[in-house]
Amino acid sequence: MADLLARVRAICVAFPEVTERPSHGAPTWFVRDRKTFVMLWADGHHDNGFPHLWCAAPSGAQQELIASDGQRFFRPPYVGHRGWVGVRLDGDVDWAEIGEVCEDAYRTIAPASLVARLGPDA
Repeated sequence: MADLLARVRAICVAFPEVTERPSHGAPTWFVRDRKTFVMLWADGHHDNGFPHLWCAAPSGAQQELIASDGQRFFRPPYVGHRGWVGVRLDGDVDWAEIGEVCEDAYRTIAPASLVARLGPDA
């Protein structure tokens, strides 16, 4: 778990005005200490007994990601109805892709003034 936490933490805290604290028993990253954009379930959660993230996602992205790779992406409980996406972290993890998913989550939740500090969406 420590390695997963360290890698996800490094990605998330690189964004402007991000804080981390536990929420619902999981390491969670917030924009301006208020709005959640990523949660890490390193030991799994409920029926998903594998390490994974819950990430905010732009409109339509959840369906696209699940359709493109339903083994890696899934609709998480509690937040899936809001368009969030679950991302498995077991097996061969593409950390560049995880970085992109986390950046998309940040861009989805953060106010425009903070998103502008990232530069244009790649």
